[in-house]
Amino acid sequence: MANAQTVLDVRDLKVRFRTLDGAVEAVKGININVKAGETVAVVGESGSGKSQTMMAAMGLLASNGEATGAVDYRGANLLAMKKGELNKVRGRKISMIFQEPMTSLDPLYSIGNQLMEPIRRHRGLSAAAAREEALKLLRLVHIPDPERRLKSYPHEMSGGQRQRVMIAMALANDPDILIADEPTTALDVTIQAQILVLLAELQKKLGMAIVFITHDLGIVRRFADRVYVMRSGEVVEEGEAASLFANPQHAYTKMLLAAEPTGRKAPPAPDAPVLLEGRKVEVTFKIGGGFLAGDPVVLRAVDDISIRLKRNQTIGIVGESGSGKSTLGRALLRLLPSEGQIRFGGNDISGADKQAMRPLRRELQLVFQDPFGSLSPRMTVGQIITEGLLVHEPALSGKERDKRAVEALKEVGLDPIMRNRYPHEFSGGQRQRIAIARAMILKPKVVVLDEPTSALDRSVQKQIVELLRKLQADHDLSYLFISHDLAVVRAMADYIIVMKQGKIVEEGPTEAIFDHPAEKYTQTLMAAAIDSTHFRASA
Repeated sequence: MANAQTVLDVRDLKVRFRTLDGAVEAVKGININVKAGETVAVVGESGSGKSQTMMAAMGLLASNGEATGAVDYRGANLLAMKKGELNKVRGRKISMIFQEPMTSLDPLYSIGNQLMEPIRRHRGLSAAAAREEALKLLRLVHIPDPERRLKSYPHEMSGGQRQRVMIAMALANDPDILIADEPTTALDVTIQAQILVLLAELQKKLGMAIVFITHDLGIVRRFADRVYVMRSGEVVEEGEAASLFANPQHAYTKMLLAAEPTGRKAPPAPDAPVLLEGRKVEVTFKIGGGFLAGDPVVLRAVDDISIRLKRNQTIGIVGESGSGKSTLGRALLRLLPSEGQIRFGGNDISGADKQAMRPLRRELQLVFQDPFGSLSPRMTVGQIITEGLLVHEPALSGKERDKRAVEALKEVGLDPIMRNRYPHEFSGGQRQRIAIARAMILKPKVVVLDEPTSALDRSVQKQIVELLRKLQADHDLSYLFISHDLAVVRAMADYIIVMKQGKIVEEGPTEAIFDHPAEKYTQTLMAAAIDSTHFRASA
Protein backbone atom coordinates (compact mmCIF):
# COMPACT_ATOMS: atom_id res chain seq x y z
CA MET A 1 0.00 0.00 0.00
CA ALA A 2 2.98 2.31 0.61
CA ASN A 3 3.59 2.76 -3.14
CA ALA A 4 -0.09 3.05 -4.04
CA GLN A 5 -1.23 6.25 -5.72
CA THR A 6 -2.97 8.88 -3.59
CA VAL A 7 -6.55 9.24 -4.86
CA LEU A 8 -7.85 11.76 -2.30
CA ASP A 9 -5.68 14.44 -0.73
CA VAL A 10 -7.22 16.84 1.80
CA ARG A 11 -4.93 19.78 2.58
CA ASP A 12 -5.47 22.55 5.10
CA LEU A 13 -9.25 22.04 4.97
CA LYS A 14 -11.27 24.53 6.98
CA VAL A 15 -15.05 24.38 7.32
CA ARG A 16 -17.05 27.14 8.97
CA PHE A 17 -20.75 27.81 9.40
CA ARG A 18 -22.39 31.21 9.65
CA THR A 19 -24.82 31.38 12.57
CA LEU A 20 -26.71 34.10 14.43
CA ASP A 21 -24.05 33.87 17.12
CA GLY A 22 -21.20 34.32 14.65
CA ALA A 23 -18.99 31.92 12.68
CA VAL A 24 -18.56 28.37 14.00
CA GLU A 25 -15.29 26.67 13.02
CA ALA A 26 -16.22 23.01 12.45
CA VAL A 27 -12.97 21.91 10.78
CA LYS A 28 -9.71 23.73 11.47
CA GLY A 29 -7.10 23.17 8.78
CA ILE A 30 -6.76 19.38 8.66
CA ASN A 31 -4.74 17.14 6.31
CA ILE A 32 -5.93 13.66 5.28
CA ASN A 33 -4.85 11.47 2.37
CA VAL A 34 -6.29 8.24 0.98
CA LYS A 35 -4.45 5.81 -1.28
CA ALA A 36 -5.98 3.58 -3.94
CA GLY A 37 -7.46 0.40 -2.51
CA GLU A 38 -6.92 1.20 1.18
CA THR A 39 -9.37 1.76 4.02
CA VAL A 40 -8.92 4.95 6.02
CA ALA A 41 -10.97 5.47 9.17
CA VAL A 42 -11.83 8.95 10.46
CA VAL A 43 -12.92 8.62 14.08
CA GLY A 44 -14.07 10.92 16.84
CA GLU A 45 -17.08 11.90 18.89
CA SER A 46 -20.13 13.79 17.62
CA GLY A 47 -19.10 17.35 16.80
CA SER A 48 -15.49 16.40 16.06
CA GLY A 49 -15.86 17.48 12.43
CA LYS A 50 -15.37 14.03 10.84
CA SER A 51 -18.62 14.00 8.85
CA GLN A 52 -18.35 17.68 7.88
CA THR A 53 -14.90 16.98 6.45
CA MET A 54 -16.34 14.52 3.94
CA MET A 55 -19.50 16.57 3.34
CA ALA A 56 -17.22 19.45 2.36
CA ALA A 57 -15.25 17.18 0.04
CA MET A 58 -18.49 16.13 -1.67
CA GLY A 59 -19.85 19.69 -1.90
CA LEU A 60 -22.75 18.78 0.40
CA LEU A 61 -22.38 21.35 3.16
CA ALA A 62 -25.49 23.13 4.42
CA SER A 63 -26.27 26.50 2.79
CA ASN A 64 -24.66 28.41 5.67
CA GLY A 65 -21.41 26.44 5.41
CA GLU A 66 -18.24 27.21 3.47
CA ALA A 67 -14.99 25.31 2.96
CA THR A 68 -11.48 26.52 2.12
CA GLY A 69 -8.23 24.70 1.44
CA ALA A 70 -7.94 21.88 -1.10
CA VAL A 71 -9.59 18.49 -1.61
CA ASP A 72 -7.75 16.92 -4.54
CA TYR A 73 -9.22 13.91 -6.32
CA ARG A 74 -6.51 12.56 -8.62
CA GLY A 75 -5.02 16.05 -8.91
CA ALA A 76 -8.26 18.04 -9.41
CA ASN A 77 -9.42 20.28 -6.56
CA LEU A 78 -13.07 19.41 -5.80
CA LEU A 79 -13.55 22.66 -3.84
CA ALA A 80 -12.74 24.72 -6.95
CA MET A 81 -15.12 22.83 -9.24
CA LYS A 82 -18.37 24.25 -10.49
CA LYS A 83 -21.51 22.27 -9.75
CA GLY A 84 -21.68 20.71 -13.21
CA GLU A 85 -18.08 19.49 -13.01
CA LEU A 86 -18.56 18.23 -9.46
CA ASN A 87 -21.65 16.25 -10.46
CA LYS A 88 -19.50 14.25 -12.88
CA VAL A 89 -17.33 13.14 -9.96
CA ARG A 90 -19.68 12.65 -7.01
CA GLY A 91 -22.00 9.73 -7.37
CA ARG A 92 -19.72 8.27 -10.02
CA LYS A 93 -16.05 8.49 -8.99
CA ILE A 94 -16.75 9.25 -5.32
CA SER A 95 -19.86 7.81 -3.66
CA MET A 96 -21.24 8.12 -0.15
CA ILE A 97 -23.25 5.85 2.13
CA PHE A 98 -25.13 7.65 4.88
CA GLN A 99 -25.83 6.56 8.45
CA GLU A 100 -29.60 6.07 8.33
CA PRO A 101 -30.84 4.41 5.13
CA MET A 102 -34.52 4.89 6.01
CA THR A 103 -34.11 8.67 5.78
CA SER A 104 -31.78 8.47 2.75
CA LEU A 105 -34.09 6.30 0.65
CA ASP A 106 -37.21 7.93 -0.81
CA PRO A 107 -40.30 6.23 0.68
CA LEU A 108 -42.37 7.05 -2.42
CA TYR A 109 -40.17 5.24 -4.95
CA SER A 110 -39.41 1.55 -5.37
CA ILE A 111 -35.92 0.23 -4.71
CA GLY A 112 -35.53 -0.47 -8.42
CA ASN A 113 -36.33 3.09 -9.44
CA GLN A 114 -33.90 4.48 -6.86
CA LEU A 115 -31.11 2.17 -8.02
CA MET A 116 -31.71 2.91 -11.69
CA GLU A 117 -31.65 6.70 -11.33
CA PRO A 118 -27.88 7.17 -10.75
CA ILE A 119 -27.11 4.52 -13.38
CA ARG A 120 -29.13 6.31 -16.05
CA ARG A 121 -27.91 9.76 -14.95
CA HIS A 122 -24.20 8.96 -15.08
CA ARG A 123 -24.02 6.24 -17.73
CA GLY A 124 -26.87 7.16 -20.07
CA LEU A 125 -28.32 3.63 -20.20
CA SER A 126 -31.82 2.76 -21.32
CA ALA A 127 -34.43 1.79 -18.74
CA ALA A 128 -34.10 -1.89 -19.63
CA ALA A 129 -30.29 -1.84 -19.41
CA ALA A 130 -30.40 0.10 -16.14
CA ARG A 131 -32.80 -2.47 -14.72
CA GLU A 132 -30.35 -5.27 -15.53
CA GLU A 133 -27.56 -3.29 -13.86
CA ALA A 134 -29.77 -2.76 -10.80
CA LEU A 135 -30.39 -6.51 -10.61
CA LYS A 136 -26.63 -7.17 -10.81
CA LEU A 137 -26.05 -4.70 -7.96
CA LEU A 138 -28.65 -6.35 -5.72
CA ARG A 139 -27.01 -9.70 -6.38
CA LEU A 140 -23.59 -8.16 -5.69
CA VAL A 141 -24.70 -7.04 -2.22
CA HIS A 142 -26.43 -10.39 -1.56
CA ILE A 143 -30.05 -9.23 -1.46
CA PRO A 144 -32.22 -12.37 -1.68
CA ASP A 145 -34.82 -12.60 -4.46
CA PRO A 146 -33.54 -9.47 -6.25
CA GLU A 147 -36.24 -9.51 -8.96
CA ARG A 148 -38.94 -9.15 -6.32
CA ARG A 149 -36.96 -6.62 -4.30
CA LEU A 150 -36.69 -4.27 -7.27
CA LYS A 151 -40.42 -3.65 -6.80
CA SER A 152 -40.20 -3.30 -3.00
CA TYR A 153 -40.37 0.00 -1.12
CA PRO A 154 -37.93 0.93 1.69
CA HIS A 155 -40.42 0.26 4.50
CA GLU A 156 -40.82 -3.32 3.26
CA MET A 157 -37.18 -4.15 3.94
CA SER A 158 -35.20 -4.71 7.14
CA GLY A 159 -32.52 -2.28 8.35
CA GLY A 160 -29.73 -4.54 7.09
CA GLN A 161 -31.38 -4.92 3.69
CA ARG A 162 -31.87 -1.15 3.37
CA GLN A 163 -28.21 -0.60 4.17
CA ARG A 164 -27.26 -3.12 1.48
CA VAL A 165 -29.42 -1.18 -0.97
CA MET A 166 -27.57 2.03 -0.03
CA ILE A 167 -24.27 0.25 -0.67
CA ALA A 168 -25.60 -0.97 -4.03
CA MET A 169 -26.58 2.61 -4.98
CA ALA A 170 -23.14 3.87 -4.00
CA LEU A 171 -21.48 1.19 -6.14
CA ALA A 172 -23.76 1.75 -9.14
CA ASN A 173 -21.08 3.51 -11.17
CA ASP A 174 -17.96 1.64 -10.02
CA PRO A 175 -16.50 4.43 -7.84
CA ASP A 176 -12.84 4.99 -7.03
CA ILE A 177 -13.68 6.04 -3.47
CA LEU A 178 -16.52 4.95 -1.21
CA ILE A 179 -17.23 7.21 1.78
CA ALA A 180 -19.16 5.32 4.47
CA ASP A 181 -20.57 7.64 7.15
CA GLU A 182 -21.49 5.56 10.23
CA PRO A 183 -23.00 2.83 8.00
CA THR A 184 -23.50 0.26 10.78
CA THR A 185 -24.43 2.37 13.82
CA ALA A 186 -28.11 1.45 13.96
CA LEU A 187 -27.67 -2.21 12.98
CA ASP A 188 -27.64 -5.38 15.07
CA VAL A 189 -24.22 -6.88 15.82
CA THR A 190 -24.71 -9.80 13.44
CA ILE A 191 -25.88 -7.46 10.64
CA GLN A 192 -22.95 -5.12 11.37
CA ALA A 193 -20.57 -8.03 10.89
CA GLN A 194 -22.28 -8.98 7.62
CA ILE A 195 -22.07 -5.41 6.29
CA LEU A 196 -18.36 -5.18 7.16
CA VAL A 197 -17.67 -8.51 5.48
CA LEU A 198 -19.62 -7.32 2.43
CA LEU A 199 -17.67 -4.04 2.21
CA ALA A 200 -14.34 -5.89 2.43
CA GLU A 201 -15.47 -8.37 -0.22
CA LEU A 202 -16.57 -5.56 -2.56
CA GLN A 203 -13.39 -3.58 -1.94
CA LYS A 204 -11.29 -6.58 -2.88
CA LYS A 205 -13.40 -7.26 -5.96
CA LEU A 206 -13.65 -3.65 -7.18
CA GLY A 207 -10.32 -2.25 -5.93
CA MET A 208 -11.85 0.92 -4.49
CA ALA A 209 -10.63 2.99 -1.54
CA ILE A 210 -12.93 3.31 1.48
CA VAL A 211 -13.15 6.24 3.88
CA PHE A 212 -14.92 4.94 6.97
CA ILE A 213 -16.38 7.57 9.31
CA THR A 214 -17.31 6.14 12.69
CA HIS A 215 -17.23 6.45 16.46
CA ASP A 216 -17.04 2.66 16.90
CA LEU A 217 -13.39 1.82 17.51
CA GLY A 218 -14.15 -1.90 17.57
CA ILE A 219 -15.02 -1.67 13.88
CA VAL A 220 -11.96 0.44 13.12
CA ARG A 221 -9.65 -2.06 14.81
CA ARG A 222 -10.66 -4.85 12.46
CA PHE A 223 -11.51 -2.89 9.32
CA ALA A 224 -9.10 0.01 8.72
CA ASP A 225 -5.56 0.19 7.39
CA ARG A 226 -4.93 3.72 8.71
CA VAL A 227 -6.73 5.93 11.22
CA TYR A 228 -7.20 9.67 11.72
CA VAL A 229 -8.52 10.67 15.16
CA MET A 230 -10.43 13.97 15.19
CA ARG A 231 -11.45 16.19 18.07
CA SER A 232 -13.03 19.65 17.91
CA GLY A 233 -12.27 20.05 14.20
CA GLU A 234 -8.63 18.98 14.39
CA VAL A 235 -6.70 15.77 13.73
CA VAL A 236 -5.06 14.95 17.06
CA GLU A 237 -3.48 11.63 16.05
CA GLU A 238 -2.97 9.54 12.95
CA GLY A 239 -1.21 6.33 12.03
CA GLU A 240 -1.43 2.70 11.02
CA ALA A 241 -4.42 1.09 12.70
CA ALA A 242 -2.44 -1.70 14.36
CA SER A 243 0.17 0.60 15.91
CA LEU A 244 -2.37 3.25 16.96
CA PHE A 245 -4.44 0.70 18.86
CA ALA A 246 -1.39 -0.96 20.38
CA ASN A 247 0.29 2.28 21.43
CA PRO A 248 -1.99 5.36 21.32
CA GLN A 249 -0.11 8.61 21.94
CA HIS A 250 -2.75 11.29 22.46
CA ALA A 251 -4.80 11.45 25.67
CA TYR A 252 -8.01 11.79 23.66
CA THR A 253 -7.30 8.60 21.70
CA LYS A 254 -6.61 6.80 24.96
CA MET A 255 -9.93 8.08 26.34
CA LEU A 256 -11.81 6.81 23.28
CA LEU A 257 -10.20 3.39 23.61
CA ALA A 258 -11.14 3.28 27.30
CA ALA A 259 -14.74 4.38 26.70
CA GLU A 260 -16.28 0.88 26.67
CA PRO A 261 -19.04 0.69 29.33
CA THR A 262 -17.70 -1.20 32.33
CA GLY A 263 -18.91 -2.51 35.65
CA ARG A 264 -21.51 -5.14 36.43
CA LYS A 265 -25.02 -4.84 37.87
CA ALA A 266 -25.62 -6.80 41.07
CA PRO A 267 -28.85 -8.84 41.15
CA PRO A 268 -31.78 -7.61 43.26
CA ALA A 269 -32.31 -8.92 46.77
CA PRO A 270 -33.70 -12.49 46.80
CA ASP A 271 -36.87 -11.30 48.51
CA ALA A 272 -37.40 -8.29 46.18
CA PRO A 273 -41.06 -8.09 45.10
CA VAL A 274 -42.08 -8.61 41.47
CA LEU A 275 -43.27 -5.27 40.04
CA LEU A 276 -44.11 -6.16 36.44
CA GLU A 277 -45.01 -9.62 35.20
CA GLY A 278 -46.11 -11.05 31.88
CA ARG A 279 -47.58 -14.53 31.59
CA LYS A 280 -47.82 -16.19 28.19
CA VAL A 281 -47.86 -12.82 26.42
CA GLU A 282 -48.64 -12.88 22.71
CA VAL A 283 -48.80 -10.04 20.18
CA THR A 284 -49.99 -10.65 16.62
CA PHE A 285 -50.28 -8.38 13.59
CA LYS A 286 -52.33 -8.97 10.47
CA ILE A 287 -50.59 -8.07 7.23
CA GLY A 288 -52.41 -7.62 3.93
CA GLY A 289 -55.78 -9.21 3.19
CA GLY A 290 -58.95 -7.69 1.82
CA PHE A 291 -61.66 -8.38 -0.71
CA LEU A 292 -59.29 -9.02 -3.62
CA ALA A 293 -56.13 -9.87 -1.69
CA GLY A 294 -57.44 -12.92 0.13
CA ASP A 295 -56.81 -13.80 3.76
CA PRO A 296 -54.29 -11.70 5.69
CA VAL A 297 -50.98 -13.11 6.87
CA VAL A 298 -50.78 -13.33 10.67
CA LEU A 299 -47.40 -12.33 12.11
CA ARG A 300 -46.76 -13.51 15.67
CA ALA A 301 -44.38 -10.81 16.85
CA VAL A 302 -44.38 -11.97 20.50
CA ASP A 303 -45.05 -15.66 20.98
CA ASP A 304 -45.95 -17.09 24.40
CA ILE A 305 -43.45 -15.14 26.51
CA SER A 306 -43.39 -15.04 30.32
CA ILE A 307 -41.24 -12.54 32.21
CA ARG A 308 -40.91 -11.32 35.83
CA LEU A 309 -39.24 -7.98 36.63
CA LYS A 310 -38.36 -7.42 40.29
CA ARG A 311 -37.78 -4.17 42.14
CA ASN A 312 -34.27 -2.81 41.47
CA GLN A 313 -33.70 -5.39 38.73
CA THR A 314 -32.54 -4.75 35.16
CA ILE A 315 -33.54 -7.30 32.56
CA GLY A 316 -31.70 -6.93 29.28
CA ILE A 317 -33.69 -8.01 26.23
CA VAL A 318 -31.45 -8.73 23.24
CA GLY A 319 -31.93 -10.05 19.73
CA GLU A 320 -31.76 -8.95 16.11
CA SER A 321 -34.18 -6.54 14.44
CA GLY A 322 -37.55 -8.22 14.07
CA SER A 323 -37.01 -10.48 17.08
CA GLY A 324 -39.93 -8.84 18.90
CA LYS A 325 -37.99 -7.25 21.76
CA SER A 326 -39.41 -3.72 21.34
CA THR A 327 -42.90 -5.10 20.76
CA LEU A 328 -42.65 -7.06 24.01
CA GLY A 329 -41.63 -3.92 25.91
CA ARG A 330 -44.59 -1.95 24.57
CA ALA A 331 -47.01 -4.81 25.24
CA LEU A 332 -45.89 -5.01 28.88
CA LEU A 333 -46.62 -1.29 29.22
CA ARG A 334 -50.05 -1.86 27.65
CA LEU A 335 -49.16 0.33 24.68
CA LEU A 336 -50.07 -2.50 22.29
CA PRO A 337 -52.97 -4.96 22.42
CA SER A 338 -51.85 -8.41 23.53
CA GLU A 339 -53.05 -11.80 24.72
CA GLY A 340 -52.03 -13.39 27.99
CA GLN A 341 -51.81 -11.78 31.40
CA ILE A 342 -49.90 -8.66 32.47
CA ARG A 343 -49.63 -7.76 36.14
CA PHE A 344 -48.21 -4.59 37.70
CA GLY A 345 -47.75 -4.26 41.43
CA GLY A 346 -49.69 -7.48 41.93
CA ASN A 347 -52.75 -6.25 39.98
CA ASP A 348 -53.95 -7.68 36.67
CA ILE A 349 -53.85 -4.85 34.08
CA SER A 350 -54.36 -7.08 31.01
CA GLY A 351 -57.82 -5.75 30.30
CA ALA A 352 -57.29 -2.21 31.52
CA ASP A 353 -58.56 0.36 29.04
CA LYS A 354 -57.01 3.75 28.30
CA GLN A 355 -58.81 5.45 31.18
CA ALA A 356 -57.87 2.75 33.69
CA MET A 357 -54.22 2.86 32.58
CA ARG A 358 -53.94 6.65 32.78
CA PRO A 359 -53.09 6.88 36.51
CA LEU A 360 -50.55 4.06 36.10
CA ARG A 361 -48.67 5.75 33.26
CA ARG A 362 -46.53 7.84 35.58
CA GLU A 363 -45.21 4.62 37.19
CA LEU A 364 -44.60 2.87 33.85
CA GLN A 365 -42.35 5.02 31.67
CA LEU A 366 -40.69 4.55 28.28
CA VAL A 367 -37.47 6.09 26.94
CA PHE A 368 -37.08 5.82 23.17
CA GLN A 369 -34.09 5.09 20.94
CA ASP A 370 -34.15 8.39 19.05
CA PRO A 371 -34.59 11.31 21.43
CA PHE A 372 -34.60 13.82 18.57
CA GLY A 373 -37.62 12.12 17.03
CA SER A 374 -39.46 11.81 20.35
CA LEU A 375 -38.87 15.40 21.56
CA SER A 376 -41.19 18.03 20.11
CA PRO A 377 -39.15 20.59 18.15
CA ARG A 378 -41.74 23.29 18.97
CA MET A 379 -41.43 22.99 22.75
CA THR A 380 -38.65 24.15 25.03
CA VAL A 381 -36.82 21.57 27.08
CA GLY A 382 -38.56 22.82 30.21
CA GLN A 383 -41.97 22.35 28.58
CA ILE A 384 -41.03 18.88 27.33
CA ILE A 385 -39.83 17.69 30.73
CA THR A 386 -42.86 19.00 32.61
CA GLU A 387 -45.51 17.97 30.07
CA GLY A 388 -46.35 14.83 32.05
CA LEU A 389 -46.92 16.88 35.21
CA LEU A 390 -49.79 18.70 33.48
CA VAL A 391 -51.55 15.34 33.22
CA HIS A 392 -50.56 13.63 36.45
CA GLU A 393 -50.21 16.60 38.82
CA PRO A 394 -52.52 19.27 37.34
CA ALA A 395 -52.73 21.17 40.63
CA LEU A 396 -49.07 22.20 40.42
CA SER A 397 -48.47 25.87 39.65
CA GLY A 398 -46.22 26.97 36.82
CA LYS A 399 -43.57 27.97 39.35
CA GLU A 400 -43.69 24.53 41.00
CA ARG A 401 -43.41 22.78 37.64
CA ASP A 402 -40.40 24.94 36.77
CA LYS A 403 -38.79 24.01 40.07
CA ARG A 404 -39.31 20.32 39.31
CA ALA A 405 -37.77 20.83 35.85
CA VAL A 406 -34.68 22.41 37.45
CA GLU A 407 -34.35 19.42 39.81
CA ALA A 408 -34.81 16.90 36.99
CA LEU A 409 -32.19 18.56 34.79
CA LYS A 410 -29.69 18.67 37.64
CA GLU A 411 -30.31 14.99 38.33
CA VAL A 412 -29.45 13.99 34.77
CA GLY A 413 -26.35 16.20 34.71
CA LEU A 414 -27.61 19.15 32.66
CA ASP A 415 -27.43 22.84 33.49
CA PRO A 416 -30.98 24.02 34.41
CA ILE A 417 -30.38 27.24 32.48
CA MET A 418 -30.77 25.11 29.36
CA ARG A 419 -34.48 24.54 30.00
CA ASN A 420 -35.45 27.50 27.78
CA ARG A 421 -33.66 26.07 24.75
CA TYR A 422 -35.06 23.79 22.03
CA PRO A 423 -34.07 20.17 21.27
CA HIS A 424 -32.14 20.99 18.07
CA GLU A 425 -29.72 23.07 20.15
CA PHE A 426 -28.44 19.98 21.98
CA SER A 427 -26.10 17.09 21.15
CA GLY A 428 -27.37 13.51 20.89
CA GLY A 429 -26.17 12.66 24.39
CA GLN A 430 -27.77 15.78 25.87
CA ARG A 431 -31.07 15.00 24.14
CA GLN A 432 -31.02 11.50 25.61
CA ARG A 433 -30.51 13.00 29.06
CA ILE A 434 -33.53 15.25 28.41
CA ALA A 435 -35.61 12.21 27.44
CA ILE A 436 -34.53 10.46 30.65
CA ALA A 437 -35.38 13.57 32.70
CA ARG A 438 -38.87 13.63 31.14
CA ALA A 439 -39.43 10.08 32.39
CA MET A 440 -37.81 10.54 35.80
CA ILE A 441 -39.71 13.71 36.75
CA LEU A 442 -42.82 11.53 37.25
CA LYS A 443 -40.96 9.29 39.74
CA PRO A 444 -41.71 5.99 37.97
CA LYS A 445 -41.23 2.49 39.34
CA VAL A 446 -40.55 0.76 36.00
CA VAL A 447 -38.77 2.24 32.97
CA VAL A 448 -38.55 0.52 29.60
CA LEU A 449 -35.40 1.73 27.84
CA ASP A 450 -35.69 0.97 24.13
CA GLU A 451 -32.22 1.19 22.50
CA PRO A 452 -31.40 4.35 24.50
CA THR A 453 -27.69 4.39 23.58
CA SER A 454 -27.53 2.90 20.07
CA ALA A 455 -26.96 6.17 18.20
CA LEU A 456 -24.50 7.65 20.72
CA ASP A 457 -20.70 7.78 20.77
CA ARG A 458 -19.01 5.19 22.99
CA SER A 459 -17.84 7.82 25.48
CA VAL A 460 -21.37 9.27 25.66
CA GLN A 461 -22.84 5.76 25.96
CA LYS A 462 -20.64 5.18 28.98
CA GLN A 463 -21.90 8.41 30.57
CA ILE A 464 -25.56 7.46 29.95
CA VAL A 465 -25.01 3.96 31.37
CA GLU A 466 -23.45 5.47 34.51
CA LEU A 467 -26.34 7.95 34.78
CA LEU A 468 -28.97 5.19 34.47
CA ARG A 469 -27.23 3.07 37.08
CA LYS A 470 -27.06 6.04 39.48
CA LEU A 471 -30.76 6.84 38.98
CA GLN A 472 -31.63 3.19 39.55
CA ALA A 473 -29.69 3.11 42.82
CA ASP A 474 -31.09 6.46 44.01
CA HIS A 475 -34.73 5.64 43.25
CA ASP A 476 -34.90 1.84 43.49
CA LEU A 477 -35.94 1.64 39.84
CA SER A 478 -36.61 -1.44 37.71
CA TYR A 479 -35.49 -1.41 34.09
CA LEU A 480 -36.30 -3.37 30.97
CA PHE A 481 -33.25 -2.57 28.84
CA ILE A 482 -33.80 -3.36 25.15
CA SER A 483 -30.68 -3.24 23.01
CA HIS A 484 -28.61 -4.90 20.31
CA ASP A 485 -25.40 -3.51 21.85
CA LEU A 486 -24.17 -6.38 24.00
CA ALA A 487 -21.35 -4.41 25.64
CA VAL A 488 -23.88 -1.93 27.01
CA VAL A 489 -26.31 -4.69 28.02
CA ARG A 490 -23.59 -6.48 29.95
CA ALA A 491 -22.81 -3.32 31.89
CA MET A 492 -26.49 -2.57 32.61
CA ALA A 493 -28.35 -5.85 33.19
CA ASP A 494 -28.28 -8.52 35.89
CA TYR A 495 -30.51 -10.87 33.87
CA ILE A 496 -30.69 -11.46 30.10
CA ILE A 497 -33.49 -12.62 27.81
CA VAL A 498 -32.44 -13.55 24.27
CA MET A 499 -35.23 -13.31 21.67
CA LYS A 500 -35.54 -14.60 18.13
CA GLN A 501 -38.64 -14.46 15.92
CA GLY A 502 -40.91 -13.57 18.82
CA LYS A 503 -39.73 -16.34 21.16
CA ILE A 504 -37.29 -16.58 24.05
CA VAL A 505 -34.43 -18.83 22.97
CA GLU A 506 -32.38 -18.45 26.14
CA GLU A 507 -32.45 -16.58 29.44
CA GLY A 508 -30.50 -16.40 32.67
CA PRO A 509 -28.10 -14.30 34.78
CA THR A 510 -25.96 -11.96 32.71
CA GLU A 511 -22.60 -13.58 33.37
CA ALA A 512 -23.95 -17.05 32.60
CA ILE A 513 -25.38 -15.92 29.26
CA PHE A 514 -22.22 -14.08 28.25
CA ASP A 515 -19.68 -16.61 29.49
CA HIS A 516 -21.51 -19.86 28.75
CA PRO A 517 -24.25 -19.33 26.14
CA ALA A 518 -26.06 -22.61 25.56
CA GLU A 519 -27.98 -21.89 22.37
CA LYS A 520 -26.35 -21.56 18.94
CA TYR A 521 -28.20 -18.29 18.23
CA THR A 522 -26.88 -16.74 21.45
CA GLN A 523 -23.37 -17.96 20.62
CA THR A 524 -23.65 -16.27 17.21
CA LEU A 525 -24.69 -12.96 18.80
CA MET A 526 -21.79 -13.11 21.26
CA ALA A 527 -19.27 -14.03 18.56
CA ALA A 528 -20.38 -11.14 16.34
CA ALA A 529 -20.01 -8.72 19.25
CA ILE A 530 -16.69 -9.76 20.79
CA ASP A 531 -14.63 -11.66 18.23
CA SER A 532 -12.27 -9.07 16.78
CA THR A 533 -11.05 -11.59 14.19
CA HIS A 534 -14.55 -12.29 12.91
CA PHE A 535 -14.41 -9.66 10.20
CA ARG A 536 -10.95 -10.42 8.82
CA ALA A 537 -11.52 -14.18 8.89
CA SER A 538 -14.85 -13.90 7.09
CA ALA A 539 -13.50 -11.48 4.52
